[in-house]
Amino acid sequence: MRRTFRRGEPRRRIKVGGILILVVLLLFAGRLVQIQGLEADHYAEAASNTRLQTIDIPTLRGRITDAEGAPFALSLEVRTVFVDPEEVEEDERARLVDELADRFDLEEDEVATKVDARPSRYQVVAHDVLPEEWEELKGLGFSGLGSEVDYQRVYPEETGAADLIGFVGDEGHGLEGLEGYLDGILAGEAGKRRVEVGLGGTQIPMAGGLAQEPVPGQDVRLTLDRDIQWYAAQTLADRVEELDAEAGSVIVERVGTGEILAMADYPTYAQGDISDSGPREWANGAVSEVFEPGSTNKVITLGAALEEGLITPETVYTVPYSIEYYDRTFRNSTDNGTQRLTVNGIMAQSSNVGTIKIADEVKADTLHSYMKDFGLGQPTGLDLPGEEAGVLTEPESWWGTQLPSVSIGHGLSVNAAQMASVYSTIANGGVRVDPRVVAGTVDPDGEFTPVEEPERRRVISEETARRLALMLEAVTSDEGTAPQARIDGYRVAGKTGTANRFDPQTGSYEGGGYTATFAGFAPADDPQVVVQVVLHNPQGIYYGGEAAGPVFNDIMSFALKTLRVPPTETDPPAIRLFEDESAG
Repeated sequence: MRRTFRRGEPRRRIKVGGILILVVLLLFAGRLVQIQGLEADHYAEAASNTRLQTIDIPTLRGRITDAEGAPFALSLEVRTVFVDPEEVEEDERARLVDELADRFDLEEDEVATKVDARPSRYQVVAHDVLPEEWEELKGLGFSGLGSEVDYQRVYPEETGAADLIGFVGDEGHGLEGLEGYLDGILAGEAGKRRVEVGLGGTQIPMAGGLAQEPVPGQDVRLTLDRDIQWYAAQTLADRVEELDAEAGSVIVERVGTGEILAMADYPTYAQGDISDSGPREWANGAVSEVFEPGSTNKVITLGAALEEGLITPETVYTVPYSIEYYDRTFRNSTDNGTQRLTVNGIMAQSSNVGTIKIADEVKADTLHSYMKDFGLGQPTGLDLPGEEAGVLTEPESWWGTQLPSVSIGHGLSVNAAQMASVYSTIANGGVRVDPRVVAGTVDPDGEFTPVEEPERRRVISEETARRLALMLEAVTSDEGTAPQARIDGYRVAGKTGTANRFDPQTGSYEGGGYTATFAGFAPADDPQVVVQVVLHNPQGIYYGGEAAGPVFNDIMSFALKTLRVPPTETDPPAIRLFEDESAG
């Protein structure tokens, strides 16, 4: 049978629907009371927090200065100029656009767009505006203009210290050199400010409040002398370019304190514009570039023999032009036939064969020990970024010809600062003082805090150091290998070095060229300054005395005058170089 559908009671349906609507409205009303009444403060704060952000307030980065406070790097206050379109008076608009476009060399359309950018409250017009220029602009009385304090890192031109000092990045933090290594000291601590963020994401500085005062960074005072640094860098650059060398480094060190007065490197770069340079130019080659020291290493071999009592300066050796050692032939740089040389003469003439004969008496373990004591094969103590400690293998690993090779400065590698320290040790009477380039820090109140005193340790006796100094002085005589290093009015001690360079492309010395070096000190009778010169792969002239000696002469002469070191008042004693000559 067919069932008949019967419509329900409409009044009942209306009643149920009304109750449901009433319940929903009551829920909405309750939630509204909760939000606007009971928890109004909480939700207001939450809404406010979605518009407010905390931003950093730039702080003053510390300076990097020389020993007398002359700056190598400093920060100057600049302004970021902005416009608040909501505050710009209509009758000033056209004049404001013209003034900003003309003053900051901007397109009028670009400025007009920013001035009309309502409802924005913050439109940047110009960065790095000098404070005096901002004050002049502010004095014109335009409405809607504002500025924020910022800082610009500046490097005085031609200091010659770019490779050591380094530079900062766009965010104001150090990226290379001492700027990067000492960033935690120099950077200080940024302040904090709460700012309101508009609909377009723009910040509205005037809507926030200062949350934390910025803390300025500390100054870093170096041991460098800016004048000597500049002169060393210029002299080095001229010589590298003159000889078409790949690179070069110079170290100038004060005897007895370990203070580095100059640390120059070439090639270099302009810190204010690094776009045309790269990691090769940014590296501080004085500590990062290692090389075989060649004959400058002979002072350690002869010093070890003197200290061990195996020789005296007057001990005579038969020195032929060449000598067979296992499967290798070692030769002197000049064929003078067979000579009877004193130890003084072996040093003065930089005899490879004579030095090897002495090394045979010293033995590998002893020679290695003295090299370690002089600071080879280990960090210098300068703690500079990119420093390479060089290579000095343990004597257990020395093969048949390693002892003679190492004794004349081959088969090991050093950096320029290490070899400068070797000669500084001899000049300081046999006491090694860890070199240092940072003197201390200066806080915002001007209080200087020095770094810890450098470590000192005796390497050789004072008598051995004195004997070595006399031998090194003979090197700069007419009979020595470096008369070019002599300085009028001063007694000069030093040593030449010429070594093959390893060519990674051939895996051998073939095609690698040479490293020319000269290290020495003056005055020889009362040492005050050490200068180490390194030229990598000079062309044409590559012997240490001829290539690096003149650079040593120029820089040492300038350093002695700058430091007001009085001329030598004594004559060098005559020393016997050959068996068949009398002393004098």
